[in-house]
Amino acid sequence: MTVPTDWPTTAEAARAEQERLRPLVVAEGPEPPRRQGTLIAGVDVAYDDERDVVAAAAVLLDYATLDVVEQVTAVGRVAFPYLPGLLAFRELPAVLDALSRLTRTPDLIVCDGYGLAHPRRLGLASHLGVHTGLPTLGIAKTPFTFTHEPPGALRGDWSPLLDGPETVGRAVRTRQGVKPVFLSVGHRIGLPEATAVTLALTPSYRLPETTRRADSLCRQALAATAPTP
Repeated sequence: MTVPTDWPTTAEAARAEQERLRPLVVAEGPEPPRRQGTLIAGVDVAYDDERDVVAAAAVLLDYATLDVVEQVTAVGRVAFPYLPGLLAFRELPAVLDALSRLTRTPDLIVCDGYGLAHPRRLGLASHLGVHTGLPTLGIAKTPFTFTHEPPGALRGDWSPLLDGPETVGRAVRTRQGVKPVFLSVGHRIGLPEATAVTLALTPSYRLPETTRRADSLCRQALAATAPTP
């Protein structure tokens, strides 16, 4: 894994880069057509901080069937320290490396994390979208620092994810009676379309198939780097 030579190395430089990129985010766009051949990528990362190692996975699914079409991993050194609000700088080099190994270009990338639901409106999904030019969205397990009213109990119910009076995403119930997931626009997709994608990717479980499969794969890749006892 190669870290770009101009990659920020300080918190100040990283925040300045977020401020520079934020105006480039496009918070609207269509849902990809749900037909065979439309490709949705899920990306995720796993860390071993003691060894300073990060593993990223990119799993490509057919949007119509949710079958795995292709899956790849990338392993390297952690590119940036752990600092709240700056996790994209820690994860992006490995994620971009994994995506570059796919033989086909996804129509949409789903991140295990945030997009516009970020203090500077540039979470991992938005940063990745602006960097690649591809449509992206973030689906997170927790609401980060934002607030929401509990959505209705039925699958498909949702409530706004709020930063003060501003809507930055949605809390979406993907399984009846199960706690919601928290989605936000990354780049080149609208919030209603992102909600439709989230529900299409969660036919059986709370978390989307993209995240479930990428999470498992990156953990396997990380475990494979561990020294033999």
